[in-house]
Amino acid sequence: MGRAADDIDTMDATLSGYRVSAVAEGPFPMIETQAGQTAKGVLVRGLTSDDIARLDFYEGSFAYDLVPVTLSGGQAAEVYVPQAGLWTADGPWSLTTWAEKSGEMSVIAAQEVMGYFGQRTRDDVAAMFPVIRARADAQLRAARSLHGQDGFPGHVEVLSRIRSYSNFYALDDITLRHSRFDGTLSDSLDRAVLIDADAAIVLPYDPLRDRVLLVEQVRLGPIARGDRASWQLEPVAGRIDPGEAPEQAARREAKEEAGLALGRLEKIAETYPSPASSTGFYYVYLGLADLPDALTGIGGLDAENEDIRSHLLSFDDLMARVARFDLANAPVVMAAYYLAHHRDRLRSEGATDTPDRE
Repeated sequence: MGRAADDIDTMDATLSGYRVSAVAEGPFPMIETQAGQTAKGVLVRGLTSDDIARLDFYEGSFAYDLVPVTLSGGQAAEVYVPQAGLWTADGPWSLTTWAEKSGEMSVIAAQEVMGYFGQRTRDDVAAMFPVIRARADAQLRAARSLHGQDGFPGHVEVLSRIRSYSNFYALDDITLRHSRFDGTLSDSLDRAVLIDADAAIVLPYDPLRDRVLLVEQVRLGPIARGDRASWQLEPVAGRIDPGEAPEQAARREAKEEAGLALGRLEKIAETYPSPASSTGFYYVYLGLADLPDALTGIGGLDAENEDIRSHLLSFDDLMARVARFDLANAPVVMAAYYLAHHRDRLRSEGATDTPDRE
């Protein structure tokens, strides 16, 4: 609501004939009618029309609308109820569990959502919610980064930050000053940065057959650049979902893109592909896998309009393509050199850490 919590008049309240459940598509709760049940909640009093408009905008992005109710004590009130059939109840709701797992991420996401108040519709925000949460989760992950232990302890002063665009990605115009190595402060600098989510990337490798799996799909970067090759060969990759560990995302994406179950994962890198212009951050892995001839085909999720073709390449073919600059994807080149360095060890260990073979 844009003001301090201690400035808002609240009291505990109960509502008979309703229950609160976790949402399977969450993380957030839903309230629905249920005979014989009682929902515990908070009654908020003394709200202004602007307060209600802000709440309507935020809750409306979940497709929640106010309906009149009568509380257990007989007081009239209103409660935000989801549109029928939209969300799936998934057992009892625990505020404590939610706060532990998703509270910090949800606060950051809410700040971005309310930044669109008066600029975007609630339906616009609802469509962006998955990437909003992913961007918020990336901020939390950034605070735990492994790199930069001996970096320059300088100061950055952000003078202004304006979101110029937001949809699948976001673009911020930033004016800042920063410490210089000589101890002085830089001039005011106008910059722009692409706001992206973190991604998990994995190169599947079969140590017995000595080959890898790459996926091929159309890419906007080459299209916009005017590259003659709009379809690119890449490792398996995808956005890390909120609350998901990078390793979990790598395994999920391997299933979605190639129908592939991964064995042991070896971390190759945690890295920014373009720190000068993007917040995008990559967790890159080598994944041991069983890669038979029959594995190749077309994969991807229809819900995400993915059209992905998988390819099996021998190690020698992979390195020959790298040597002649035939692969323009930085993570696959990085992973190829990692594999070249560790190949003898991986082959000597055999397939003990790969999924069971038929």
